[in-house]
Amino acid sequence: MAHPFTFTEKQALTEDNPLIQEPRVWQDELWTARVVKNEDDDGWAVAMFKTGQTEPALVGPWTMGRDKKNPKPLDGNAFITLVKTAGEFVRRSEQQLHASLHQSLSVEGPAGRVTVMLDIEPDEDNPSASLRAQDEGGELLAQWKVDPSFKFNRHIVKAWVDAGMKQPARAGQF
Repeated sequence: MAHPFTFTEKQALTEDNPLIQEPRVWQDELWTARVVKNEDDDGWAVAMFKTGQTEPALVGPWTMGRDKKNPKPLDGNAFITLVKTAGEFVRRSEQQLHASLHQSLSVEGPAGRVTVMLDIEPDEDNPSASLRAQDEGGELLAQWKVDPSFKFNRHIVKAWVDAGMKQPARAGQF
């Protein structure tokens, strides 16, 4: 079953397909706001779609109109606010994903400060990860392929560095 907010209409701008700016649908070249019935209650929601995407980037509650039955109509000012909010949400999500896939910690090793990085490639069919260590000057000290589920925390990184940065036998074990 499709997501209740799936937007399947073609969104490309052409002479035959101009921008829509109506009470329940408002768009610019990058975003479309669509006011929809909230399936969880009697209210309304607004779904923000990035052009070309079928799933909404953000869904939130929408204000009821004066008649307390229908939604408040979209307008240019509301749309600008929605675009800003959706854009910030997308940026934060991308930053969180990047941070979870590219982690870094610095610890004191036997020969000085060592920075250890875990980089995960989240391929659906064949995910992989790389564990690297470098000294303060940026010189590569060790690099190993590890399981993407490798446990990466200060205690494990310190133990790995103290153990000579040998290839980990299993996730988080040396």
